[in-house]
Amino acid sequence: MNSFLKKRKILIFTAIFLFALLLAALFLFFITYFKVDSVKVKGNTRYTNEQIEDLVMTGPLGDNSVWLYLKYHDRPVTDIPFIEKMDVNIVSPTAVEINVYEKAIAGYVKYLGGFMYFDRDGIIVESSAAPIDKVPCVTGLEFDECVKYEPLPVKDKSVFSDILSLAQLFEKYGIQADRIYFAPNRDITLYFGDARVMVGSMDNIDEKMMELKEIVPRLEGLKGVLHLEDYKGDETLITFEKE
Repeated sequence: MNSFLKKRKILIFTAIFLFALLLAALFLFFITYFKVDSVKVKGNTRYTNEQIEDLVMTGPLGDNSVWLYLKYHDRPVTDIPFIEKMDVNIVSPTAVEINVYEKAIAGYVKYLGGFMYFDRDGIIVESSAAPIDKVPCVTGLEFDECVKYEPLPVKDKSVFSDILSLAQLFEKYGIQADRIYFAPNRDITLYFGDARVMVGSMDNIDEKMMELKEIVPRLEGLKGVLHLEDYKGDETLITFEKE
């Protein structure tokens, strides 16, 4: 009887050992066969490719293609500023493609020493201690407070569609304004260093921005006011007043 029990114990221990060995072999295969050595990043403008890789490929299995796919598949990102979500697609066992979906930022306002960024609907989607490139600072909007993930409490909500249109035109024509100012009557002024551009209303805004693209380089170092309020394709209506 004792001999039988002894043999049974040996068989059980052997089975456990072999099972553990199999698991170890499978794990070793998993971490070596799916080890990532090629990464392609798409959709990122606010972070470099290297920064995205460092943010995504973290932890003990941060270089495993299967683990990265499972970790980021159809899951929102909550801990990386200005990014809505990221998807990781497996191109091959050793290659992945990271698709970055950034938050749609229309502009930012200064509030209590910080910078509050809002989307096309005026929702505060992010905050930071420093401004980021290629996002316009918007002034002239009247509000009492800013709360993250809530609408910026301005009276006329339609101003956000104007801000978004301007941001899209800035990107289209490669224009980088230092600041956008909205007057109480919604007339627009753009600031480029010491030069101000009186844009006026949103009428013919595409034509105005297309013309402004050619003028902006000549504004460098100048102090004064460029008038585009009445521009409708006639360059004689564009004037510059030096200060």
